[in-house]
Amino acid sequence: MSHHVPNPIHATLLAGTVPLFLGGLLTDIAYFQTYEIQWTNFASWLIAGGLVFCGLAILFALVNLVKATHKQGRPLIYFLLLVATWVLGFFNALVHAKDAWASMPSGLVLSVIVTVLACAATWIGFTNLRSGGEA
Repeated sequence: MSHHVPNPIHATLLAGTVPLFLGGLLTDIAYFQTYEIQWTNFASWLIAGGLVFCGLAILFALVNLVKATHKQGRPLIYFLLLVATWVLGFFNALVHAKDAWASMPSGLVLSVIVTVLACAATWIGFTNLRSGGEA
């Protein structure tokens, strides 16, 4: 088994999705508890940043999926997790574009789901990269 070193740009983009979406979740929680509108503004920007990082990571994952010798299994799961993260993150961004209170509780629920998906994609991606798989 060869040791595959992840592309530094791919690794940075992948790792960047988690803190950005997690920050969106934490600011949603802060808004839910305080009703301070600025928290939803922070959440919107963090989610937008997470979408940028995730979208670029998807491009790397797609290239690696195309180059993979085995298209099924971990490379496909990794790619699909990233796509699901991005799609739900996009819907979350649309929800956060509403009036602050109108974005609750669906914005908070979507932030939880997107953060969990981002963590799962990052876990699979780095495990796959470290174990010598294509990711």
